[in-house]
Order: sequence, then structure tokens, then C-alpha cells
Amino acid sequence: MNGNGQLSDFLQARRAQLRPEDIGLKTYGERRRVPGLRREELAMLAGISAPYYSRLESGQSRNASPEILDAIAAALRLDESERAHLHALARTPRRSRPAAQPRVERMTAATTAMLEALGDTPAVALDRRGSVLGWNRTGHALFSCHLDPDSPADPARRPNMTKSVFLDAHTRELYADWPAKARAVVGSLRMTAGRYPDDPGLASLIGELTMRSTAFARLWARHRIVPCDVADYEMRHPLVGTLTVNQQTLQSPGGEGPRIVVATAPPDSPARTALALLARTTAPPVPGTPAARVPTSSPGAADGR
Repeated sequence: MNGNGQLSDFLQARRAQLRPEDIGLKTYGERRRVPGLRREELAMLAGISAPYYSRLESGQSRNASPEILDAIAAALRLDESERAHLHALARTPRRSRPAAQPRVERMTAATTAMLEALGDTPAVALDRRGSVLGWNRTGHALFSCHLDPDSPADPARRPNMTKSVFLDAHTRELYADWPAKARAVVGSLRMTAGRYPDDPGLASLIGELTMRSTAFARLWARHRIVPCDVADYEMRHPLVGTLTVNQQTLQSPGGEGPRIVVATAPPDSPARTALALLARTTAPPVPGTPAARVPTSSPGAADGR
């Protein structure tokens, strides 16, 4: 997963997705041999020489200035997240020796305390590859109630949320708008791969998903960047029915260490009622009292009935 190769692939893919008519370029019915814009057309839009852009896109130049990158980003009509991703790819340094491996992310005492402090609010701690390092009881119940709640403690059985979106039937059914969730997961993974080009675990994950999921392979080839720090998702949960939650990703200011995904719902909303029901039905029984009955489904909970 070479950083310079990622820059080349990103520029080629995004140029191919920009059609001449998108920028008001008249083609007069000519037959074009390449999809999207030609290299010289994009260079003209960016105000740089065609030979220079060709060297940059083919991986032969690594010294693009921030101003040139901004001009290319504008020509490609990138949004702010995609522009930042372009700059990150271009910053990948030339190395004379193998790069140090990114450090392994583990649960810390602070992360564990955060999960406990969130109480009945569903929360999951993930590493950069999407592997579950830990979750609280309701986080497990909301996202992966079909899995062993103790599985994150064993690296050999640790669930991976990125894989689950594409390879796990339960997770696919969980999201009412699965294509939107899939685009968000791939877009976020693209950003992570740009930040950690030398992470063999990321390369292995991307390779496995490319081989096992045609949907992932198609989305990955588009080189779209979709930040999903905050997003609303309609979920179809087997225990509490349909509910819409806001998923927020919390990360340390330095961007290192586990990230925590938290699911919330507005006060007095049907989704808040559904989350409360989920917390009650999955709570451990109080000693000396009968265990709570867990319903097989409760579609009316999310409607407030």
C-alpha cells in the first residue's frame, strides 16, 4: 500500500470520474479513448503544465507544492475532506529504509473507563482497521447482538466492523440504507489508508475485502472520501425494531489510540425509547429475581407503542 502509488491511483480515478460536460468542455461528438477528462485537460483547468501533471499522476514527481495540490483539487472538484486526503497522500516521504510499523492499538484504562461511564449509551471501541477492542453491554447489543459479547478480548475471535458491513448478513440487514453505510465505511477506510500507508494489517484487510466482496471492490476503486465522524442511520434491530440513531466517532486530539463510536437518539424520540428498551432487555438479571424476557422482535417500540 505505497503512498506514492495511492496518490497516482487517486488522481487517475478522480480524473476518470469528471466528464467533459461537467466542466462545460465541448467535445463536438468526438470519440474519446479514455473515460472522463484527459490529463492535458485537467492540467489546463488546474493552470499547470501538462507534462508536470503527467509526471505527478504517473508517480514520477513527489514535490508538488500545497498551491499546486490546491489547484488540482479545485480542478477535480474535491470537497474539503478529499482535498485534505490529496495533501496527505502527497506528503508521503521518500524513504531510504523500511518504515517503522504503526504501533498496535490496545484498550487503555481511560478507554475502558469511558465505555463504563457511558452506561446504557451504546458504545464500541475500534482500532484503525475497524477491529473491536471493546464495547459496553448496549454497544454489543445494538451492533452485534448475534456475536459472543466476550469475543473482543480474544484477538483470534475479535470482530471487525469494517468486514462485518460487507461480509456479515446480520450487519447488512441491520442498516436500512446499507449502500450509504457501505460508502461511508469505504470512504473512511480510504482516509485511514492515506494516513497509514505502511500498515500491513490495513493492506491485508483491503486485499481480503477486495477479493471477497464485489461491492467493496467497486467502491474502493472509486477513491471517494467520506468522513463519517457524525452520521444518522436507520437501523432494523431484531430485538427492538426500527430506530434511527446518530453515530458519532470520538477520537483523541492527537488522532492516536482507539476511537469510540457512540450511538445516541434525541430525548423523547421513538429511537430513545427503543434504546431504553434494548438496555432493559439485555440487562443482567438482579440476583433473586426472574430474568427479563428478551423479545424476538419489537417493531412497535420504535414507534412509541
